Amino acid sequence: MRAYNIRQIIDYLNISEKVQFIHINTNEFIRFERCYPTNQSVFMINSKQIKANQIAELLEGFYPETPIPLDHKDSFTLLIAVLLSAQCTDARVNTITPILFAKADNPYNMIKLSVEEIKTIIRPCGLSPRKSKAIFELSHILINKHAGEVPESFEYLEELPGVGHKTASVVMAQAFGVAAFPVDTHIHRLAYRWKLSNGKNVDQTEKDLKRLFPKETWNKLHLQIIFFGREYCPARSHQPETCPICKDYGRKTLFK
Repeated sequence: MRAYNIRQIIDYLNISEKVQFIHINTNEFIRFERCYPTNQSVFMINSKQIKANQIAELLEGFYPETPIPLDHKDSFTLLIAVLLSAQCTDARVNTITPILFAKADNPYNMIKLSVEEIKTIIRPCGLSPRKSKAIFELSHILINKHAGEVPESFEYLEELPGVGHKTASVVMAQAFGVAAFPVDTHIHRLAYRWKLSNGKNVDQTEKDLKRLFPKETWNKLHLQIIFFGREYCPARSHQPETCPICKDYGRKTLFK
């Protein structure tokens, strides 16, 4: 079954004015029957794909520019900032990293600090015992296994302490420009609200979003979704009736 976007449908209709169309809405597809005096043909259009294309157009209109929200100067400082952002706001991370990086902005200097020193500095970011240990240990690994460089590899990144798939995806996308679709709890929530995914888990949501959106858009789109969620579609005190996306594409349960 081929997926058509809205422009393709309009273009097709414009050049087929004498063709009668009958459409039947289903859960996933819109069915079009093309009727002639002597024959009939049927083709299917993926309605979820159409919706995804329209949402992407809206997001591009709201956020044509997507600056990286975590302050950093290279792949190492980005890696540390992303690690610190777990269960912490980007704004708070950006107030703490200058203090940490003034003492150590590379793995060689980071291992000169003790875990306790790192923990004291990053305490406002939360989970400081775990994060400080991870920062100290991953700095050693970068020196011993990767010549002090952050590896440009999902496999090697995910081997580092404190670095899961989401963190690795952010670093690959934002430090190295590799196509990735980092899915955190916020993107997971919005994909479910907009019926782009069934919301079972973040792994499934990532797969669903990657299927719906072109690979060349992933790095920018994940930031656009994050920015939109913060401004218009928060987890709490959300008003779906006025949300620019939910009012047209949100699940019915949002309006109960």
